[in-house]
Amino acid sequence: MKEDISGLLGVRYPVIQGAMAWIADSNLASAVSNGGGLGIIAAGNADAAFVREEIRKTRTLTDRPFGVNVMLMSPHTEAVMEMLCQEKVAVVTTGAGNPGKYMAALKAAGIKVIPVIASVALAVRLARGGADAIVAEGTEAGGHVGEITTMALVPQVADAVDIPVVAAGGIADGRGIAAAFMLGARGVQIGTRFLVAEECTVSRPYKEMILKAKDTDTVATGRSTGHPVRVLKNKMTREILSLEAKDISPEDFELRMAGTLRAAVKDGDVAYGSVMSGQIAGLVRKEQKAAEIIEELFREAGEIYESRAVICGAGRPVSGHGERAL
Repeated sequence: MKEDISGLLGVRYPVIQGAMAWIADSNLASAVSNGGGLGIIAAGNADAAFVREEIRKTRTLTDRPFGVNVMLMSPHTEAVMEMLCQEKVAVVTTGAGNPGKYMAALKAAGIKVIPVIASVALAVRLARGGADAIVAEGTEAGGHVGEITTMALVPQVADAVDIPVVAAGGIADGRGIAAAFMLGARGVQIGTRFLVAEECTVSRPYKEMILKAKDTDTVATGRSTGHPVRVLKNKMTREILSLEAKDISPEDFELRMAGTLRAAVKDGDVAYGSVMSGQIAGLVRKEQKAAEIIEELFREAGEIYESRAVICGAGRPVSGHGERAL
């Protein structure tokens, strides 16, 4: 059986915190790592100096492994990658592109590389190129998304590569984790649930909007431009979708969206800001410390495994902590 993410990364639980620009900082990353998962700092469009500062802050808050996510479309990618090799972070996850050109340098620095992908073809290419694991992210996820659902993508990627697959998109409780493992994943990546972690510094209105969300409250803007982004519905999304119906150009779309994520995250503008969220927001109902979230997730998943084992006649439930069933 493929090694699970906890063994690969040296963490207690096979969970990676999703990279959320302007949100996934040293506070959240260290809290997730201290809770037994893999915390992630999102580099976003920040420069190398800012990301280095966040790495060093995180090291004062935890002595456990954590990683950095690099958005490959950022103008600072080259400098950020060079800095990460100098800092020798434990893990680099990547999004919005193919990290192949940086793979050798990262691996030479002893860094594990885990790209986020939305198709089998890219997963196979990156596995052959030396990736340590793959995050297969379905369209249910928040932020920039692909077209294939998690249910369809994960098993196809798991069949296609010989490295661990991490399921992402639409996972917010133990049921989602159990389902991901049944699909062939060896770990999960979770973002939306951590938005309401007590250690998450996102604005109060943003958190409240997540906590009040229902199953139909997200929409993917930008599909007409080829770069869909899943967010919670608000006045901004209604305006954007109206403009898309009139064939807004990709350039005008990007100009209209510029600064909207920061407005929601930092300024609390949830009317005209970009409130990125996964479709699973309707299941996120309470604030907790990051460690409590992780423990609850894997306790639930363990209980599901135990109950199904009995129902299927596989013997007695596994004793002890629920996560042992995984």
